[in-house]
Amino acid sequence: MSAEKFISNNGAEVHDRVKIETESITYEGLILPKHNFSKENIIILKLDNGYNIGVSTKGAKLSILSKAKPKKTIVEAKKKNKDLQNITILGTGGTIASFIDYKTGAVSPAITAEQLVNSVKALDDIANINAEPLFSLASEDMKPKHWEDMAVKVKEIHDKSNHGIVIGHGTDTMAYSAAALAFQLPEISNPVVFTGAQRSPDRPSSDAHLNLVGATKTAMSDLGEICIAMHETTDDRNVAIWRGNRTRKTHSSMRNAFSSPNEGPIGIVSDKIEWKRKYKSTSEKTTIKAGFDDNIGMVWSHPGLSIEDWENIVNGKNGVVIAGTGLGHINSELLDVIGKATKDIPIAMSSQCLSGSTNLNVYRNGRQLLENGVVETYDMLPETALVKMMWLSKHHPDKINEMMGKNLVGEISNSRKLD
Repeated sequence: MSAEKFISNNGAEVHDRVKIETESITYEGLILPKHNFSKENIIILKLDNGYNIGVSTKGAKLSILSKAKPKKTIVEAKKKNKDLQNITILGTGGTIASFIDYKTGAVSPAITAEQLVNSVKALDDIANINAEPLFSLASEDMKPKHWEDMAVKVKEIHDKSNHGIVIGHGTDTMAYSAAALAFQLPEISNPVVFTGAQRSPDRPSSDAHLNLVGATKTAMSDLGEICIAMHETTDDRNVAIWRGNRTRKTHSSMRNAFSSPNEGPIGIVSDKIEWKRKYKSTSEKTTIKAGFDDNIGMVWSHPGLSIEDWENIVNGKNGVVIAGTGLGHINSELLDVIGKATKDIPIAMSSQCLSGSTNLNVYRNGRQLLENGVVETYDMLPETALVKMMWLSKHHPDKINEMMGKNLVGEISNSRKLD
């Protein structure tokens, strides 16, 4: 029997909560729409743990536990609560502003900023939210021009409305965008908090709602640094606040996907914020120096990287960041060509290791790189180093070598970490 007929014969509908009993096991969950990859006799259930499972109708019994609640399609205008602070949520796209197309199984961008905010009822008791669309882009489609547009919009809101901002963003390149705003906005009058989701808001296992609540609370603090607010663990308990220019996405799909390898979170958000380390407080005004030179290359050091590979990447670039192995290494064959390249363009060395710092003084090749004019970036993340050189090349083209290895906005710690 087909899944659709089995469901209708038992008086059930899509999104009803049901119990399906087979000879060997019993399942409870929500009936999901059938997609193009399902066999005719397979029912798709969303289990309580958030995962989907296919159950055959053969020999199965179905009973309805609860009927699906009708969904509101109208976005209601909310009255402002004079006892709550105001914040703006900027929508830029990403999974947090997407939904599952169950016919194809793909995630598609569709939710507006207003719909997303209205779907999170907990926000009603936290702040007065002004939802505003900026882009509708997949994370991988973000470009330096979009980083500039974000910074300009933040400055505009801070000057006009004088309140905190949450930026909904795709998780894959969120760390790049957060670092980009950190360099463009060295002083901020109100918090700027990036958040996103690993799972779309229409899924029962979505992390979007908790992340939005945590980010909103952070946006009402005195945090004067660009930050990222995402799940601390896989559970729906707390949200971690990460320094934007020292954070990377370290897991492709888990809800606690972000970490700051060399320092840990600034704070943890539950009912209130528990601050874990010192941070820069908000300033009187937001200052801006927007824009990037996107003609900067990145070379990932790896066994077999040849001179030809190097030249194909580097030729015509205005600067290069190397993601070196270990303490900041690249194979010996490339030392001379790198030395020649430093006479024309700045070259900076970062480490592709998940934690730790570069140290070009330990091994012979590292010392030669220093002698050849390569700039050491210490414990700055490779993605942050790339963004930083793009920004420096736009605004301080004659001081890149001098400024790449200096801490400007918290992107480099004051000491090498050995553990």
